[in-house]
Amino acid sequence: MGVVTVWSFQVPDAVGFQRPELARIFFWHFPCPLLLTGLLFVGSYFSFRHLVRVQGFRVESETDNRERQLWDIRAVAALELGFVFCVLTMITGILFSLVQWGVWWQWDPRQTSFLLAMLVYGAYFALRTAFTDPEKRAANSAAYMLAAVLPLIFLIFVYPRLPQVEQASFHPTQSIMKGQIKGAYAQVVSAVIILTTILSVWLYRLRVRAGTLELLAEDYGQLETHGGHPAPTGVVRPVSLSDPH
Repeated sequence: MGVVTVWSFQVPDAVGFQRPELARIFFWHFPCPLLLTGLLFVGSYFSFRHLVRVQGFRVESETDNRERQLWDIRAVAALELGFVFCVLTMITGILFSLVQWGVWWQWDPRQTSFLLAMLVYGAYFALRTAFTDPEKRAANSAAYMLAAVLPLIFLIFVYPRLPQVEQASFHPTQSIMKGQIKGAYAQVVSAVIILTTILSVWLYRLRVRAGTLELLAEDYGQLETHGGHPAPTGVVRPVSLSDPH
């Protein structure tokens, strides 16, 4: 990633921008919504898997319950990472607006729709903090994400491409869609996308591993389950011994 960063400063300045030398923000701005989209779909799929069971919505066994918890961990890991890229998209977009249009925020339709999408996305994490019970937290947040995924797709992809909105926006969407990003610029962008994807997969796996360890720590840190069932295998119970003397 460091090599690609240095490489991004070696390519010629972009033509057609008010500040051509600062148009390099595009290298780091463009990959963020792509990864955001992928992680959003992955997290929504994991949320769906958490809710849906082969035999219905009822948990039939402890194994099913553990599987549901793992799907929730995977969903949270993907959606947390996706929200990081959502924030990075907004930050780099604001910086691009400043260097190219001279203002931090000009209420461009593209900016406004993405701000709304970020608020809808962020409400997922606010909802999770509203429940103390893990099962209710996982079920309600999963249901919310499935309900929110279509509005998010509309705000991110459909609304900005409506003819009236596209004409009123200063966002250089046409430069991307018409393949005007060529040569060294296209090579750097492709390298950033590939490397950031690899980094995202690594971070996702670390987050899932951490969540799984937290789940195991909770299981082995209690002597009995809430339902009065025996403690998980491997838990040692303290036993009082009479004095042999």
